[in-house]
Amino acid sequence: MFKPRVTRCAEEGRQSFKDLDTVAIVGSPNVGKSVIFNALTGRYVTVSNYPGTTVEVSRGRAKFEGEDYGLIDTPGAYSLFSITEEERVARSIFLEESPIVVVQVVDAKNLERMLPFTFQLIEAGLPLILNLNIMDEAEKLGLSIDVEKLQQQLGIPIVETIATKGKNIDELRRKIASYSPKNLKKNIVSYDKDIEKALEKIERYLTSEYRLSKRSIGLLLLLGDQELIEVVSAEEKDNYRKIQKVVDKTRDKYSHPLNYVITVERQRVASEFCDRVISLGKIQKESFNEKLSRFSMNPWTGFPLFLLIIFGFYEFVGVFGAQTSVDFLEETVFGEYINPFVTRWVCSIIPWRVFQELFVYDYGIITLGVRYAVAIILPIVATFFIAFSIIEDTGYLPRLAMLIDRAFKKIGLNGRAVIPIVLGFGCDTMATMVTRTLETKRERIIASMLLALAVPCSAQLGVILGLLAGNVKALWIWIAVMVFIFVFIGYLASKVIPGEKPLFYMEVPPLRWPKLSNVFTKTYTRVEWYFKEILPLFVLASIFIWLGNNVTNIFGLVVRLLEYPVQWIGLPKESAMAFLFGFFRRDFGVAGLYDLKKSGVLTGVPLVVSVVTLALFLPCIAQFSMNIKERGLKTALLMAGFIFPFAFLVGGLVNLILTGLGVVL
Repeated sequence: MFKPRVTRCAEEGRQSFKDLDTVAIVGSPNVGKSVIFNALTGRYVTVSNYPGTTVEVSRGRAKFEGEDYGLIDTPGAYSLFSITEEERVARSIFLEESPIVVVQVVDAKNLERMLPFTFQLIEAGLPLILNLNIMDEAEKLGLSIDVEKLQQQLGIPIVETIATKGKNIDELRRKIASYSPKNLKKNIVSYDKDIEKALEKIERYLTSEYRLSKRSIGLLLLLGDQELIEVVSAEEKDNYRKIQKVVDKTRDKYSHPLNYVITVERQRVASEFCDRVISLGKIQKESFNEKLSRFSMNPWTGFPLFLLIIFGFYEFVGVFGAQTSVDFLEETVFGEYINPFVTRWVCSIIPWRVFQELFVYDYGIITLGVRYAVAIILPIVATFFIAFSIIEDTGYLPRLAMLIDRAFKKIGLNGRAVIPIVLGFGCDTMATMVTRTLETKRERIIASMLLALAVPCSAQLGVILGLLAGNVKALWIWIAVMVFIFVFIGYLASKVIPGEKPLFYMEVPPLRWPKLSNVFTKTYTRVEWYFKEILPLFVLASIFIWLGNNVTNIFGLVVRLLEYPVQWIGLPKESAMAFLFGFFRRDFGVAGLYDLKKSGVLTGVPLVVSVVTLALFLPCIAQFSMNIKERGLKTALLMAGFIFPFAFLVGGLVNLILTGLGVVL
């Protein structure tokens, strides 16, 4: 009997739910899955990567009709045929978790587009409940759905909800608790006779037991699902050769790919269903939110709105979070109270200076690592996640993704990548972690490269703006170089890095006023999760600096080596120390340049060259560590190996061009 492999990590990840019946919540992105999950559980319990992937899965506990259940909020998926990593994880959950109920959440106003996935779930033999969500938006469009008729045709329970208002959530709880998998339909769609004959043969050759129905397995094999092909070929052995012959013969009978033929048939049946169950009534007058929604996706009005939002974002995160809050925590709380107290305490119990420096002074675990995490990163991350959760809850992000998509395709990304790129201006380490939401490995590598190379974090950006303040010409030269490098390297990477080109389709939810409880829950969960991820990295960085400064004395050697490329691009050798510090903390490096400017060592063209080069220089050690964690050691080292010489090459070219043109700054 075929039993899907369950990794040790997967087993550990569900220890707290191992004795509970599992309910899986599935559906396309932006249909309200997470709102339904939050409403059913009351809170997020755990958010973690699914084993062997970088895809997040939320798990929670809920009580329905006196019984405890474990709930899983699966990643957004459009099909059982897995194209994206999210879809692979969603299907793995069906195979490994064996949910007793699967709740498919759909956007009621886009029912026709979402029914093909419903058909696949029914074909797979999964215990399905259909949740028609966002019913208020469907009613505004004058759509009336005959739920009873749809329920009869599909043969599954259906619940209408407005999740953002909590409407009918109790009814959904009752449906889950009383669900009985009896008299389920085996399939809804009858395909072309050649496909149906092929399915009959494949089902006969499938002798092992599977969690999905044999019809569903057969369809996925016809579609060429590589992951399933590996599983079935290992299970069926000799029979698999017969299955492959059936698949090949069936493909040869059609001029179009089978994926196209099967998808078109499912969509045709979905259209017929909707013709029978949906009637169109009076359309309500366009609301202010709907007008704003149109404006946000129109390039002529959408980009000015985006710039306005970015300005508000910068004022809240960049000014209040990264400056006001950071200054108070770093200079007052840590500078005047915590650091002096801890330093005195450590020095009183550890007599050796070299070991004191492991915990306190300039690069100690507490005075640098913990201070950096709590006094600098925490306020930036907290304010960022508050602002991000508000924007996310309004439904604006999918509109921004649609707006940016065409431009991002030129650099090998799609509209979805706007989220980690914007996040990078808050903290590149956090943004690198968020690249896991991108659909393909190629996109994740390109986005990580751009974040490491050409997106300055808020801490570094703030110091750079201060450094170039008063010299508008120098500031615009720096901005122009950074934008050019971002576009050029993105375009180059899209041509060099192998892999699938990005596909982009996204459900656009209605614009809504953010719900305070949602914003608070998301912010708290994300800050807690991020803090657990990042604090160990800062502690590790402090230990590494201590080793380099006190035990191996490697810093002096590195600085002497850096003096050669630094002088080659026209900078004084004193700036080499700034580049070393920039690797450990980005704003430390720029702060070193600031000191050189104040002392008169760095002015004019060399000042611009130094800022350009340092902004393009290696990512900080926290981001480098995150790159290793997310992309793997080999990829992280290849990125660093490219960025190091490239930054100095660009710096040298900028110096050559500006001095050659006789630019005075």
